[in-house]
Amino acid sequence: MNTKELRPLVSGLFARSRSRTTRVAVEQELLVADAATGAAVPIERVRHAARTAAAAQYLGFEPGGQLELSLPCAPDLATLTRTLGTLTDDLRRHLAAADIRTQALPVDPRTEDQVPLQLTSPRYVAMQRHFDTIGPAGRRMMRRTASTQVCLDWWPGRDGAEQWRVLNLAGPFLAAAFARSSGPDGRLTTWLDVDPARTGFDDRLLHGDNPVAAYTSFAAGATVFTTGGPAEHLTTLFPPVRPRGNYLEVRFLDVQEPVAAGYIVAVLASLLYDDEIRRRTLRALEPNRPHLAEHWRAAAAGDIPTAVRGRELVPVRDLELVA
Repeated sequence: MNTKELRPLVSGLFARSRSRTTRVAVEQELLVADAATGAAVPIERVRHAARTAAAAQYLGFEPGGQLELSLPCAPDLATLTRTLGTLTDDLRRHLAAADIRTQALPVDPRTEDQVPLQLTSPRYVAMQRHFDTIGPAGRRMMRRTASTQVCLDWWPGRDGAEQWRVLNLAGPFLAAAFARSSGPDGRLTTWLDVDPARTGFDDRLLHGDNPVAAYTSFAAGATVFTTGGPAEHLTTLFPPVRPRGNYLEVRFLDVQEPVAAGYIVAVLASLLYDDEIRRRTLRALEPNRPHLAEHWRAAAAGDIPTAVRGRELVPVRDLELVA
């Protein structure tokens, strides 16, 4: 795709906020199955069962029918943790009453034959067709994986540039530290194998001093499989950290149980919102930039030293722990 068409749109993705707000938000994905048979559950059955749940307005779905709970921004960690726990528990009770089971598993143990593609819009059909030309990981990712995604405010100026770099540099170590799957069938391995040209699990997003130029080059190098032009093409890119204008979306985590999400969000918030921690971490991680691809592979394989380093990035004493 033409970089001249992409550049203005990418600039919008990197616009950043005008203030140093410290909000947090979570998108929590869960696998869904029939409680009696373990079979896939049609999306409309889930919607009907959840229609009176407090979380109904925040409910969405992934291509394989995975449930996604997209919560609004919370002003602080305690509010986010409390809201996520309350809404998830209530939603699970509503679904259980309809014989529907939800699980916070990073990879569905069922096969692709047992988990059909439920979202069949032209976008997802084209996406599956494209991924099929690369290998089986695309179908597994679309239908059988689940993540806890964290959204954090993106600041202006030097601070925002540091936020972008620190998340990308810390990504493999934090993914390993909070991994709940690993090896050939793990969620992260799946993502690494889907389509490297559009996932960017290496240092390409940190090339040079201009992140807009680096991201534009990344976008231009990914195969176009949609018909909606540059704007739609940009939505088919899946980097471990996604620029979203005034906030950053962390996409590299395995799905977590809601009770564990607060601690993980605290780690990420400390990295982004605490100037001293962010800059200290950047100094420690910058030498790793040329080796990010290796670190991502080590994280996916379940490498213990990689996980240990992730746990050491933000010591417990530095955290604003959630009550």
